[in-house]
Amino acid sequence: MIKKLALAAAIIGIIIYCISGLSSEADVYAAQLQKFRSEKNRSFRQSSDSPLSTEQKAAFDSLKYYGPEAAYAFHCTLTRNANADTVLIQMSDNRSEKYLRWGEAAFFPPLDLAVGTMDIATRLTLFRKADGRDSTLFVPFTDNTNGRETYGGGRYLDVPLPAPDSTGLTLDFNRAYNPYCAYNNDYSCPVPPAENRLRVAIPAGEKSFHE
Repeated sequence: MIKKLALAAAIIGIIIYCISGLSSEADVYAAQLQKFRSEKNRSFRQSSDSPLSTEQKAAFDSLKYYGPEAAYAFHCTLTRNANADTVLIQMSDNRSEKYLRWGEAAFFPPLDLAVGTMDIATRLTLFRKADGRDSTLFVPFTDNTNGRETYGGGRYLDVPLPAPDSTGLTLDFNRAYNPYCAYNNDYSCPVPPAENRLRVAIPAGEKSFHE
């Protein structure tokens, strides 16, 4: 009897430890995300590079976000393009800019976001500025929240360049952000191409700036 009680206590202890560990990881993630967002708010209020006008800065308090949700940090399978072709991405002012179609990230949305069967991965093309100077990959995308809770023209992700031997990367949609033209019509911004138009809603990251 004593051995059974001891075993039960050990199992309960392990469960509590695992739960507390998961909770701690979630708290750390949320704190890091909050710091990132607070720094961006401060930059929008104070920086000379802010897309906000002087009048907007005076009234600005904070950007609007979905709450942090680690489930929207997708671990993706990475496919690199051996010979990245140059493409023209349309800008919001009808100009176009050169980008390299660098590769592709594939991930499986959670069951409640899936369209069709779960064995069909959602794919996004990874771009890089054609001059090759950026240290990040550029992921412009649209999803089914656009025009409702998020900016109608789509949102962006910036992803660190993977290591040369890496076969995966993380797309953290909690860090999805609006293009500058969402705040100020004086800016020209890349329009997400057709290949990056998701058929699911991604309720994570930055929401619409205007009511």
